[in-house]
Amino acid sequence: MPSVYANSVHAMRMCDAFARAGHRVSLYTAPGSFAVEDPHAYYGVRHRFRIRTVSSPDYTPAGYRVRAERVRRLLVRDAPDLIYGHDLYALTVGVGIAPLVYETHRMRDDPNTLRIEHDLLHADVLARIVVITGALEHEYRRVYGASARLPIVVAPEGADPPDGCGGAAGRPELPGRPDARRIGYVGHLYEGRGIDLVLDLARRLPDLDFHLVGGTPEDLAHWTRPRHHVANAYFHGHRPPATVGAYYPLFDVVLAPYQARVYTADGHCETGRWASPMKMFEYMAHGRALVASDLPVLREVLDDRVNCLLRPPTDAAAWAQAITELLADEPLRTALGERARRQVLHRHTWRHRVDRVLAHLDVPSTSAGESVRRPSPP
Repeated sequence: MPSVYANSVHAMRMCDAFARAGHRVSLYTAPGSFAVEDPHAYYGVRHRFRIRTVSSPDYTPAGYRVRAERVRRLLVRDAPDLIYGHDLYALTVGVGIAPLVYETHRMRDDPNTLRIEHDLLHADVLARIVVITGALEHEYRRVYGASARLPIVVAPEGADPPDGCGGAAGRPELPGRPDARRIGYVGHLYEGRGIDLVLDLARRLPDLDFHLVGGTPEDLAHWTRPRHHVANAYFHGHRPPATVGAYYPLFDVVLAPYQARVYTADGHCETGRWASPMKMFEYMAHGRALVASDLPVLREVLDDRVNCLLRPPTDAAAWAQAITELLADEPLRTALGERARRQVLHRHTWRHRVDRVLAHLDVPSTSAGESVRRPSPP
């Protein structure tokens, strides 16, 4: 952190929500791929918390272990009441310092982390495991349930209301035709994100302008090659997380065209079966009319013709029909967006998520001055 990837946004949003709940937070992170003057401003978080950057010699298992030992020395020096994290190496060295909460967004598939995870899940050291979907909880129980202690909490990703994202981003100037309706996609451009589908839709609907916000320089270079060119599709590239919220109000309809197989940034791990896309919740928080892929895992949050329109992820004609219907039916467009917005406000803010993952854990709060037990959200 910082980086262009969603996991760094997730970490900063969670730390912000922990701080908002009254806790004193220290984030231990590997160095980012670039530098920013003020990480809190770059990510648009409302609360300031301590960020400790911990380097490692390299990005090998041995290097990860070196960084983890450095984290342990810092934790021993300033022992927390709870250690919450994704990094298995750092969590393992935290054993004996404080209770551990392990959050995971996928099943592990490489030998080193599989071994560490196996040992962690079979030791009596975890306060709980946090997963992002019921599908992932089911998979963990299927793989480990007969042998491991699995106190699992399901907590989907979240979003902040538009006025709670921190910072005041100016209105972006979008290229394209001033009288054309705007269709938006926000997120990464790598395999499984449905960028081919978005470009197909742009060809099918030439009277509309399609705007794609996000993507690494490498992925952007791939999709802007002449062979992918579509005149009414505009790629905006990566934007600081604090400024992304300013794009959503500019779009008449937004797209979540996730495919059945979605891969991590390096293309190594397939995560589509368990995904809880952060950008989907941001679309909803901004009250945008959403067309999304009809995938079982997304139906844990989305409901066709209630808070979105769902379409098969490979049926471009069906997606074109859904976009056309929404643009022609303003009451439907408004109703879907408003129901989605209310759902996030009542169930899926980052603060809701923090209350869920800390429910029934004794964690001192600086605002309360003593240990508090937070009830489970409804």
